[in-house]
Amino acid sequence: MQLETLINQVRQGYQRLDSAIDRLAHHPVVDKIERGARYGDALSRAGLLWLRAFVRPLTHNEKLHLYLQLTRLNKPIGILLLLWPTLMALWIAAGGWPDSKVLIVFVLGVVLMRSAGCAINDYADRHIDKKVWRTKDRPLTSGKISETETLLVFAALSLSAFLLVLLMNTLTIWMSFFGIVLAVSYPFMKRYHYLPQIHLGAAFGWAIPMAFTAQANEITPLTWLLFMFTVLWASAYDTMYAMADRDDDIKIGVKSTAILFGPADKLIIGIIQLLTLFALFMIGVRAQLSGFYYTGVCAAAVFAIWQQYLIRNREPEQCLRAFLNNNWYGLVVFLGVLCDYQFGGLQ
Repeated sequence: MQLETLINQVRQGYQRLDSAIDRLAHHPVVDKIERGARYGDALSRAGLLWLRAFVRPLTHNEKLHLYLQLTRLNKPIGILLLLWPTLMALWIAAGGWPDSKVLIVFVLGVVLMRSAGCAINDYADRHIDKKVWRTKDRPLTSGKISETETLLVFAALSLSAFLLVLLMNTLTIWMSFFGIVLAVSYPFMKRYHYLPQIHLGAAFGWAIPMAFTAQANEITPLTWLLFMFTVLWASAYDTMYAMADRDDDIKIGVKSTAILFGPADKLIIGIIQLLTLFALFMIGVRAQLSGFYYTGVCAAAVFAIWQQYLIRNREPEQCLRAFLNNNWYGLVVFLGVLCDYQFGGLQ
C-alpha cells in the first residue's frame, strides 16, 4: 500500500508540474513577447526562440524524448568514454582528490559538450544518416525535429558549457575556445580525409590539458602523455564503431579509418591498442603510480584482448559490442588511478 501511495503521489506531482509548464508556455505574455519581437532587437528574438524551442516542447513527453535521442542522453556511452580520461587527468594533476568546484565543472562539462557534439554531428550528417541503416531513424533525419531546433539545442548546450568554464582560471577559459573548434569541426571531417577518428580523439583529448590548467594551472609532459593516450584510445574504439558502418560509408562516399585500414583493420587496431597500453605504462612511470594503477592497466589489457575477439569476423553487431566494451576499459584504468592515490600509501 505504501508503494502504491508513493506512486500515486509521484504521478500527481508530475501532472501538476506538467500543467504548470503548459500554463507558462501558453501564457498570454508569451504571445505578447512574440508579437513584440517582430519589432524588437535581436536579443528579444533570441529569447523568444529559446522559449518556443525549450519551454513549450516540455509539455509534450514525445518531444522531450526526441531531444534526449538527439543528444544521446538515452545512450550515455559517449559521456563515459569522455569522462574516464578527464577524471584521470584531474586526479593526476591534483595528485589525489581534485578541487570540488573543478571536479563538478568538468563532469557537467563532459555531459554538456558530448551532448552538444551529438547535436551538431546529427546536423552535419542530416543527409548522410538517411542512407545508413543504424542512423536513418534519428530524430533530425526522420523529420521529427527541425534543423533550427537542432542548432538551438547545440547552441544552448555549448553556451551552458562555456558559462561553466568561466568559473575556471583565465588559461582554461582561453583553451576552451580551441576545444569548441575541435568539437564543431569533427563531424565534417569524414568528408575530407580518412582520419576523422583521430580528430575525434583530439576533441575528446582536449579535456586533458584543460583539466591540468584548471586544477594545477600548468601543462606538463605528463599532460601530453595523457592526451596521446586519449587520442590513441579513441582512434581504436571509434574505428571499431566505424567498422559497423563500413559498407554503408563506402556506398555514400564517407571516409573513416575503417575504410582506410581495409583488410588490415584488426591488425592496426591491435597495434594502436598496444601503443595505448604503452602510453598508460609511461603515464604510470611519470606520475610515480604503483600497484593499484598497474592492476587497472592489466585489466584494461584483458578488455583489449576481448575486443579483438569480438571484431574477429567484422560482424557489425559484434563491432558495436567491442566499441561499447571500451567503457569498462576506461573505468578500470580510472579506478586504478583512484585507488592508487587513495590507498597507494598503504602498500
